Amino acid sequence: MGRVDGKVALITGAASGLGRADAEALAREGATVVLTDINDEAGEAAAAAIRDSGAQASYLHHNVAEEASWQQVIASIEKQHGRLDVLVNNAGIVITEDPEQCSLESYRKQNAIMNEGVFLGCKYAMPLMSQSGGGSIINMSSTASHLGFPVFFAYSAAKGAVRSMSKAIAVHCQMKGYNIRVNTIHPGAIDTPMIDQTAADLGLGEKENVSPVVGLGQPRDVANAVLFLASDESRFINGTELVIDNALMIQ
Repeated sequence: MGRVDGKVALITGAASGLGRADAEALAREGATVVLTDINDEAGEAAAAAIRDSGAQASYLHHNVAEEASWQQVIASIEKQHGRLDVLVNNAGIVITEDPEQCSLESYRKQNAIMNEGVFLGCKYAMPLMSQSGGGSIINMSSTASHLGFPVFFAYSAAKGAVRSMSKAIAVHCQMKGYNIRVNTIHPGAIDTPMIDQTAADLGLGEKENVSPVVGLGQPRDVANAVLFLASDESRFINGTELVIDNALMIQ
């Protein structure tokens, strides 16, 4: 217990799925967590459930695709907590379209959330995090950034951008002496509402058919990795990629 005692953590897309599991894991180990999302009802409920467990949690409405929303969230955290130690850029969507089906509007929408949203998160978190003595930025990428999945075309493009920009930001922070580590997590098929949606969109029937060979991971499998990267246990891990996919990528 207490692996992230005293740390303030911001988790985007935390109303459900991976984001909620991340927030719960960090709170359980002593962090004060700030959950953000556009789904206010579910986000408030998630934060309340964490508080009911005896941990510190709050919720803020947050559209990660909007620069002003990032500025407001970071300013609120600075006013309320005076510091930021952990940022988990988790918010995301997936629209199942191949390169010919994908419209420019759809491409831009997915990249606004998962590519530009991560950029904005890192940009506005870095100053407060560096003033706090440093910290850990954990950017949620995907095995789709490595593999050729035509039906996840725009999603793959956005997650590929997350993968590469995170490395550049890690080196930038090191050169500036910010003491901020930046790493990416690359989940495979994880049992979340997004998998339910994907199975329905692709007409696969049961969600287990999304990944019939390697199976489905659980949100806690990713949350445990987030907890490790947020903690000082991973202090020398920087600019790397942690794949959580039960060997999907090597088959």
